[in-house]
Amino acid sequence: MKHLGLAFSLLASTCLAESNWPQFRGEDGLGIGTGKPPVEFSAEKNVKWQAEVPFGHSSPCIWGDKIALTGLADGKLVTFCLNKADGRELWRVAAPASKIEGAHRIGSPAAPTCCTDGERLIAYFGSFGVLAYDWNGKELWNKPLPAPVVEFGTSSSPIIVDGKVIIVADQDVGSYLLALDVKTGAEVWRVDRSEFRRGFATPFVWKHDGMQELVVCGSLWLRSYDIKDGKQRWSARGMARVANASPVAADGVLLVSSWNVGGDEGERIEMEPFEAFAAVQDADKDGLLTLDEFPAGPIKGRYSQIDADKDGKVTKPEYEFVRGMFADAVNQIFAIKPGGSGDITNTHVVWQQSKHLPYVSSPIAVNGRVFTMKSGGLASAYDAKSGSPVYQAERVDASGDYYASAVAADGRVYVISQRGTVVVLDATSDKLNVLARNDLKAPVFASPAIVDGVIYIRTDKKLYAFAQ
Repeated sequence: MKHLGLAFSLLASTCLAESNWPQFRGEDGLGIGTGKPPVEFSAEKNVKWQAEVPFGHSSPCIWGDKIALTGLADGKLVTFCLNKADGRELWRVAAPASKIEGAHRIGSPAAPTCCTDGERLIAYFGSFGVLAYDWNGKELWNKPLPAPVVEFGTSSSPIIVDGKVIIVADQDVGSYLLALDVKTGAEVWRVDRSEFRRGFATPFVWKHDGMQELVVCGSLWLRSYDIKDGKQRWSARGMARVANASPVAADGVLLVSSWNVGGDEGERIEMEPFEAFAAVQDADKDGLLTLDEFPAGPIKGRYSQIDADKDGKVTKPEYEFVRGMFADAVNQIFAIKPGGSGDITNTHVVWQQSKHLPYVSSPIAVNGRVFTMKSGGLASAYDAKSGSPVYQAERVDASGDYYASAVAADGRVYVISQRGTVVVLDATSDKLNVLARNDLKAPVFASPAIVDGVIYIRTDKKLYAFAQ
C-alpha cells in the first residue's frame, strides 16, 4: 500500500506541474506546453471559451484554476484574474501609478507578463514598479521603482527563482538588475548594468549540471549571474544593439537569438566620428546636437536612442557611445556550452547562424531542434547541438511581423503573426511542414500559453481558450 500511495502522490505532483504556466513562456521559460492542443481553430471553431479583456500585451500566467493578466482599463493599469474553466473574471485591482509611462506606437504599458510561485502573484509595471498579490487579489506588498528611461516602455517580464523576484531594468540611463524577496519585496541584491542601453528581453534561468544560473540578454553582451548574490559568472559578445528575444536551452546548450536594424552585413549603419559630423551639422556651434541638426536618414530616426538622458541635446559621449554600438553589434542566433567563466566568446560558443533571424519573437527548442520565425513569415529550424540547418527561411504563407514568441506541445510549434495568423508547424519533420494557418482576424502581440491541451491566446480585445 505504501508503494501505491507513493505512486498516487507522484501522479498528483505530475498533474499539478502540468496544470501551470507560471511565467512568460511557461515552466522554466521554455515555451513547452502539455497535452494535445488543437491544430485547427478560429473564433468559431474549437473554442472552449472567449472573454473580453482590457488592452495589453502581457501573456497569460496560469496556476491551478486561475489565469492572471494585466491591462490598461479606464486609464488605469490593472492586474486581473479569470477562471480557467470558463473565462469569468474573478477580480481586478489597479496599480497605484500616478502617471502611465509612454510606450511604442504599437506597444502597451501593460506588456510584462505576471509570474507566480503558486502562493504569490507578481505584477510589474514600468509606470509603478512591482506588486505582489495573493490569488484572491489581496495586495501582499509593493515595491515602487522609477519608470525606465526609454520612450518605448517596459517589456521585460519578471521571473521568480529561489525565492527571489528578478527584474531586468535595461534602459538608456541607469540600467540595473534587481532581486527582491518574493515574500516581502525587500531588496536582496542589485547589480549595476549602466553600460547597457535599452533592452526588452525577459531573463532566463539556465539549468544544467545540477546547477542554475541567471542569463540576461543585453546590448552587445550576454551575461550570466549567480542567483544567490548577483555576482557575474561570465560574458559573451555577439549581441545586437537592443535585446528583444529571450533565450532557451536544450540538449546541453543555451540558445540565444538577437537581431536589430543596422547589424546585418551589407546593411550596417555607420556613424562618422563626432568631430566630423558636428563640423557639418552643428549649426549653432555649441558642441551639442539637436534633432533638427541631424540630416534625414536612419541615424536621425534613432535620435531618441542617441539622446540617452532625453534632454533634447546629444553630447559627444552620447554620440560616440551609440557609434560604438553600431560598430560592434552582431546579429545572430548562437549556442553556448556550459562551464565558462570570464569572457567566453571564443571558448564556449559552439555554433552560430547570422541570416534570416527573428526580430522580437523568441526561438523555441523542441525535438532536438531550435525553431525561429522571421518577420514576413520565414521559418527556420536548426539542429540544437550543431547548428546545422534543417531548413532555413522557408515561407509559411503568413506574412506580417511576428512579436509573439513561439510555444510548442505534442510535437507541434505554434507561432502567431501580428495580424493574428497562428502558424502550426510539425516539429518532427525534416522539412517545413505547415499543419495549419489559423486566422483569428485580430492583432496579436502576446505570446500564447498551452496547458493540458488548451491553448490560450490573447488578441487586442479578447482571451481565447481553444481545445479539441
